[in-house]
Amino acid sequence: MEFNIQPILETEKVILYPLQEEDFEVLYTTASDPKIWEQHPNKDRWRKDIFKTFFDGAIQSKGAFKIVNKVTESVIGSTRIYDYNEQENCIFIGYTFYTVAYWGKGLNRLVKTTMLDYLFQFVSKVYFHIGADNIRSQIAISRLGAEKVAEKEVTYFGEAPKLNFMYEISKEKWEQEI
Repeated sequence: MEFNIQPILETEKVILYPLQEEDFEVLYTTASDPKIWEQHPNKDRWRKDIFKTFFDGAIQSKGAFKIVNKVTESVIGSTRIYDYNEQENCIFIGYTFYTVAYWGKGLNRLVKTTMLDYLFQFVSKVYFHIGADNIRSQIAISRLGAEKVAEKEVTYFGEAPKLNFMYEISKEKWEQEI
């Protein structure tokens, strides 16, 4: 099997499609609620001009996804696979957001589980960058078995560096968790 960091991934509830240029308006509509960004490192991403920079970085990463509800066929969020390191046999998942209506419904766990199951066919470790103030995401990723391993400044595409916590989960630990 060939390693592709932007495959189509599907569950019983959602489909992760590779993000395309033509997805900007629909994804911006999804992301335009300021509440989504309250705990994220860049709290202004709900603004169209700021979101455009974020979106451009997502497209250039060639690892971003739009998350689509299979029943309603609506775009409900986005996530990204990035920074594959072949020598260290690791990769990152991050830049994830969902519309508020889907918070607390197990969707993030479902999406991350699907991504991890896919990625652990190819790598031995997956890392997550999570904003230092993003308590909601820190709790969610800990519930999946990831552990905080570092704190570092991360420079997001077109944005100033922000303090992030780095979480890690190994293939071995993941196989014990599931």
